[in-house]
Amino acid sequence: MNASEQAKGLELATKIAAVVNLFKAEFPDARADLKPWRNDPDTREWVDPDSIDIGFHLPGWSPKFQSRSILVQIRFYYDPVDELQKIIGIETVGFNHQGQAWRLSTIDNWQLVGEYQPAIAITEKLKHFCRQVFELFNQPQNNGSD
Repeated sequence: MNASEQAKGLELATKIAAVVNLFKAEFPDARADLKPWRNDPDTREWVDPDSIDIGFHLPGWSPKFQSRSILVQIRFYYDPVDELQKIIGIETVGFNHQGQAWRLSTIDNWQLVGEYQPAIAITEKLKHFCRQVFELFNQPQNNGSD
């Protein structure tokens, strides 16, 4: 789901802003898009209500990235035992003029797959970004008693 729609409450809005800053720390030229999904019936069919989706656009096609845009989907599940929403993984997808160029999933052994893969240095930066996002969302939530 679009990050702009998921930013309910100060804590989650702050974490979404932190995700953008973490990505821009690795890739300073990227421009964030908090509404990567269009609001039409075809697109809505594919939107995961248990994710925070952020698009990042590069200032042109890059051979290092093998893409022009990157979609980051932070996936969650609701744990009924703890009564908390927990991060289960991150899907990062690079798009070029032909569509999906590559995919990095933390759910699938952190493997990068695709016909057009980014440079090793870019892959390592993406993995570092993902580790930081896990740390961010695994921090204890503030319950207001501080």
